[in-house]
Amino acid sequence: MPWQATMKNGRHHITIAGNIGVGKSTLVGILAEEFGWQPYYELVADHPYLEDYYRDRERWGFHSQIWFLTQRYQQHLEIADTPISVCQDRSIYEDYEVFVKGLLEQRILSHRDFRTYRQLFHALVQSISPPTLLVYLQATVPTLMHRINGRARSAESAIPSAYLEHLNQRYDEWLRKFELCPVLRIETDDLDFAHDAGARREVVELIAQALGVRGMVQERFVP
Repeated sequence: MPWQATMKNGRHHITIAGNIGVGKSTLVGILAEEFGWQPYYELVADHPYLEDYYRDRERWGFHSQIWFLTQRYQQHLEIADTPISVCQDRSIYEDYEVFVKGLLEQRILSHRDFRTYRQLFHALVQSISPPTLLVYLQATVPTLMHRINGRARSAESAIPSAYLEHLNQRYDEWLRKFELCPVLRIETDDLDFAHDAGARREVVELIAQALGVRGMVQERFVP
């Protein structure tokens, strides 16, 4: 089935997935600008537990993930009421499949807290619709570390490379089994779409082709 056939009433809901620092928010902004879509960003700056979490993940992991789950669910409800196409920085699914399961595997989250989160997650996702396309941005750990250091967020300064590697593994495992919508994988180690106009064009065209709107992109890039 063509990927664009999954659209509802001609409206796209694009989710950008990927590890910390890979460029999700940047790509959301690019797509919003290129196509006039409504952007939905991850509200990291408003996170009341984030700095505590990176200092002591065992103490604050559950609090941090419950906050993300709440914000993500509210965002999905807003997206459902948005009449135009939207592009979203992360979805509710990767919070659970990547971060929460990863915290359990690393013994940062207890089995009791994991069961509580899982029960709430499954109750919430029954009332939301999945995206029409998930774009997975991939990058190796050195690239991620370079980009994280470049944006100089204080809460991220102590993120260990082993944690990023573990998240990469969790993403790969999750997306091997993900079937709620089509997935477009984009390797970004050599694709700096934040600063390179050619890389930006390439990424936008890949996404446009996946959605069946290539002609629209070609018109936008005519000099």
